[in-house]
Amino acid sequence: MTRMTRLDTRVAIVTGAGRGIGRSVALLLARQGAAVVVNDLGAALDGSGSDAGPAQQVVNEITEAGGTALPSTADVSDYSAASGLIRQAVAGFGRVDIVVNVAGILRDRMVFNMTEQEWDDVVRVHLKGTFNTTKFASAHWRSLRGEPAHNRIINFTSVSGLHGAPGQPNYAAAKMGIVGLTYSSANALARYGVTVNVVSPGAATRMTESVPGDRRRVRAGAADERSPDNVAPIVAYLASEQSGWINGRILHAAGYEVALYSNPEPLAALIGTAPWDVDALAAQVERSFGPLLGRPAGDR
Repeated sequence: MTRMTRLDTRVAIVTGAGRGIGRSVALLLARQGAAVVVNDLGAALDGSGSDAGPAQQVVNEITEAGGTALPSTADVSDYSAASGLIRQAVAGFGRVDIVVNVAGILRDRMVFNMTEQEWDDVVRVHLKGTFNTTKFASAHWRSLRGEPAHNRIINFTSVSGLHGAPGQPNYAAAKMGIVGLTYSSANALARYGVTVNVVSPGAATRMTESVPGDRRRVRAGAADERSPDNVAPIVAYLASEQSGWINGRILHAAGYEVALYSNPEPLAALIGTAPWDVDALAAQVERSFGPLLGRPAGDR
């Protein structure tokens, strides 16, 4: 059996690390030997307020177990604060090797009822926050080019985006935006020794507990399977030097399952010899694409 190389000497930043999945990731990375900057604004689920307590509590857990950690309450959606977060890791530990972007908020509403502010706030924290840390970490790593590098960015998406949760248009859009950012960054940063991947988690957190009970599908006796701790191992692997062969991919982790998503690719193509006539194209689309999308034969 292949043993994963430990994370000794490596430095990780984990955003949203005061609770839930971020906390589980920070604790496991520390147990694997990484020095961790535990970043959490300490905001409420809707993004309001701040509290230094959650980040400090996780730092205390890490240091009491013999690990190394520093707290951060930087708001990653703030461009300057995100820059300072990268600088804090370098100043505190001499380097940064891993950035795990978990931080997020919820403002759920159906698209026809959603306010502009609810849209902007969720996109700002999830998508802009992920961009901010990615931008400043990658700029730092690029400045070190020429040195051997095994740097890692691990982002978080959601089945809400991948499968289209109807009551979360802002969250779904932001999470799919993170997928696009991951693809682009993976292609751009490979030359600098950086891999960028994205994890779609399934776990019981503050976010999932905010979903009404009749909309949650929870198997009886599945509490242990829904622990955020079950998401952390794939993140620890992706954070290791050993994982450099995987780049620009979506992985799903829920319970005791880890799955690899396929990247988008065409299912079928219609190739004409001249500009398409609308009626002719409609007929070809229904004939060729209909069966692929499960359209009943009687409707074609």
